[in-house]
Amino acid sequence: MSAESRSVPRRLGVLAKDRARRGLHSAVHRTWEWIQRHGEITPHTHGARRFAYLGEGACIGFPVGAIYGEPWISIGDHTLVGTHVTISAGFVPGLDLGPDVVVTIGSSCSLGRGTHIVGHQSIEIGNDVFTGPNVYITDQNHTYGDLDVPIGRQWPENNPVVIGDGCWIGTGAIILPGTRLGRNVAVAGGAVVRGEFPDHSVIGGVPAKVLRSHDPEQGWQPPLRTNPLMSLDELAALSVDGLEGLQLLQDRLRAENGTNGVHGAGAARPQEAGADDVREETG
Repeated sequence: MSAESRSVPRRLGVLAKDRARRGLHSAVHRTWEWIQRHGEITPHTHGARRFAYLGEGACIGFPVGAIYGEPWISIGDHTLVGTHVTISAGFVPGLDLGPDVVVTIGSSCSLGRGTHIVGHQSIEIGNDVFTGPNVYITDQNHTYGDLDVPIGRQWPENNPVVIGDGCWIGTGAIILPGTRLGRNVAVAGGAVVRGEFPDHSVIGGVPAKVLRSHDPEQGWQPPLRTNPLMSLDELAALSVDGLEGLQLLQDRLRAENGTNGVHGAGAARPQEAGADDVREETG
């Protein structure tokens, strides 16, 4: 038997293994997609019954994080909760937390994957609030006044948190007890936030401070660098057009980038960016 004829079965074996590998790959991903789809918590699944409220069109992605204290958790209509998101009320499951809802999340919100919302007294998140991944929000912290007791064993303190309608909270931001964010506040990624911040402000840093704010007479201070690609009405219209609307927005952004030469020789390198560039980045 010639060398060539002996190599034919070998090649056929390699092709068969490759085909089997591709088939297994597809089967694994199709199965995982099926598990994710059927593991979601929606108003029409059994898990929804445990919540104080889980609104129409709301969805909690699977795999879920640690979710407990559901009778004291309210999630508004059309709010989307990403995978691995923790939402808890109370120290552990099974406690009686009284008559009032502890964690309230408004309508049409979007919580990024890996976000933690840890409530003990009161966390109120308004409507249309968006977060990036891995945001941490809590209304409780340990005290450290007693020098002889480990901090983790000292009595905790609660302080309610309020996040106003329309806020954007960037990736990895931490919202500490006592925080009150006004309407349409943008929080930079990685910020550590505590205190009160006015409507229409941009905050960032550790600890967070106001980087930009809107004055009714003078507009944005410092002024914004560019005009928006489209009006708010146009953007709202695109948001209800599904994939087609998102594609149109993507095309406009790509055209704008080409016009401004973002990827050209004149674009600033990251290390050359000024303070304004850093302040524009919110996660």
